[in-house]
Amino acid sequence: MKKCFNTIKGPKAVGPYSTLTMTDDLVFVSGMIPLDPETNELVSGGIENQARQALENIKTVLEEVGLTMNHALKTTVLLTDLSAFGAVNTIYGEYFGPDFPARACYEVSKLPKSALIEIEVIAARTLE
Repeated sequence: MKKCFNTIKGPKAVGPYSTLTMTDDLVFVSGMIPLDPETNELVSGGIENQARQALENIKTVLEEVGLTMNHALKTTVLLTDLSAFGAVNTIYGEYFGPDFPARACYEVSKLPKSALIEIEVIAARTLE
């Protein structure tokens, strides 16, 4: 059975979609851009600040349903400039590990609200 969830503590969706959808043992977190949860505005400060905020938003949403970043099985990272890959990797490593989830990373021409990064997650509800 599918359960849809919209965050209370994280940033609000910028379109007609759920923040998170759960089914059986899988959790799908919609792409998170680096929005400040209080203002729903894009954070300033370049790719490092934006990567950190996107990951904090994911962490918040997972925690709201009783999960942690360790539950992540796969992430997809979208960047508007792939030359930021190294800087993003450093910050990404602070949030995941030592058992890192599988990951894909792509360069795209544009993201919502002119964000520099968007990250989506597929997670497991159990770690057994």
